[in-house]
Amino acid sequence: MSDVKATNITWHQQRVTRDDLEKMNGHRGATVWFTGLSASGKSTIANQLAARLHTMGVRTMVLDGDNVRHGLNKNLGFSPEDREENIRRIGEVAKLFTQAGIINMVAFISPYIRDRQRAREIQGPDDFIEVHVDIPVDVAETRDPKGLYTKARQGLVKEFTGISAPYEAPENPEVYLNTATQSVDDCVESVLAVLKAKKVIANG
Repeated sequence: MSDVKATNITWHQQRVTRDDLEKMNGHRGATVWFTGLSASGKSTIANQLAARLHTMGVRTMVLDGDNVRHGLNKNLGFSPEDREENIRRIGEVAKLFTQAGIINMVAFISPYIRDRQRAREIQGPDDFIEVHVDIPVDVAETRDPKGLYTKARQGLVKEFTGISAPYEAPENPEVYLNTATQSVDDCVESVLAVLKAKKVIANG
């Protein structure tokens, strides 16, 4: 679904550039891509990070997997093909936020290495920060707020990552978190450290 079908289209340059926006914001734009099993803590950490950055005067946006599936991607299911298109679309949206000088936190299971690599390639070389939110499946099941693991075990939810569909862990993420042993605050501090090291935000 990534083929360009439209014809007679022209890319228009913007009068207000990314540099202009980043200077106004006082920080760089970037995409922080949280990947991990359901109930690993992706959305919780992304939102806590956004709240922390907000207190620092940083412009942020959280793109949550479930929320996006209510609108932009509501016509997609959970087959491998639909998951691929789901990640492609959100990768393009994340790029738009990055170019607007906004730090956007993407919280999607995004189970396939290939799809996450494509999302990285959509961005600029220094604009994509992959965060692996790791958790053992048995621990995730105990934290299952939606009851999805139980339904998946009963066969009521098909193609459920970690149970009836695979999860391919990142090989070299910029940030590795283990939410079975780390607190939310500790996880946020780990991501902030990388944002500062990459000079996305000021080191102060």
